[in-house]
Amino acid sequence: MESMTSYIETRDLVKVYQLGDVEVQALRGLSLKIDQGEIISIIGPSGSGKTTLLNILGGLTYATAGKSFVAGNDISGASPAQLGSLRQKTVGHIFQTLNLIPTLTAYENVELPMLAIGAPKDARKERVTELLQTVGLGLRMNHKPDELSGGEKQRVAIAAALANDPPILIADEPTGDLDTETGAKIVEFLLSVNTDMGKTVLIVTHDPQIARQTDRIYRIMDGRIISVQTPSEAEEATVEIRIQMYRDRLDETKQDIDQLQKVYEEKRVTAGTFAERWTNLHLTKEFLERELNRMGL
Repeated sequence: MESMTSYIETRDLVKVYQLGDVEVQALRGLSLKIDQGEIISIIGPSGSGKTTLLNILGGLTYATAGKSFVAGNDISGASPAQLGSLRQKTVGHIFQTLNLIPTLTAYENVELPMLAIGAPKDARKERVTELLQTVGLGLRMNHKPDELSGGEKQRVAIAAALANDPPILIADEPTGDLDTETGAKIVEFLLSVNTDMGKTVLIVTHDPQIARQTDRIYRIMDGRIISVQTPSEAEEATVEIRIQMYRDRLDETKQDIDQLQKVYEEKRVTAGTFAERWTNLHLTKEFLERELNRMGL
């Protein structure tokens, strides 16, 4: 195994997707280093490679070339079984789409990762109850996802990601579908996961306010890291970056609204889910338009 200098590290990472006859390079020699116990944010426009990077570090897909080290392990040539173990024990995932199973209660969704590693029933009960109480859902544990608000569902997803006590947590746009107030509460909890639980946390976000609360901000463009800054360093050059982030987020929010309308017309989401996401997306759109207008744009 090659030696690793940081807790999480990539070296010259390349990821190529084949879409029919077209070859798409999602990552183009990306290198980064993250220390144990850090909370970092990854920012960049849609299609820059943010989610691809998280998926490689989280063991969901393989890089085409380059090296990846996670928690002391070289996962570059890991077998599917080894990547499965990485996902179960080392890296907890929080997705914007949540990936909660709609037929299971909040309790059962959080318990599921523990069942996968064969945790004893008593240990599962104690851990699940503790986690749901920690995220403020002790009285909602027997409710199914459709009976929970967007913020409550995201808290269930966070509890599920923490079920097996992984040392690393990665979150892909964890506040993307939430209103500003609810999103702030989710970020506050992720910060406490870092400071109080000692987890290393990676957050992909379009929100400058979230990025400024992390230890370091990685900016990706066209599959490469183009800058690494502390929040104070970023603040000095933040106006241009903030404008671009707001524009990127506004474009994606408009796309999300169009996509939501489409899946609703195709009857792929319930009226309740549609109404909640429609409201939150429009609140986000209005906030971004107000901020850009305030900046004179």
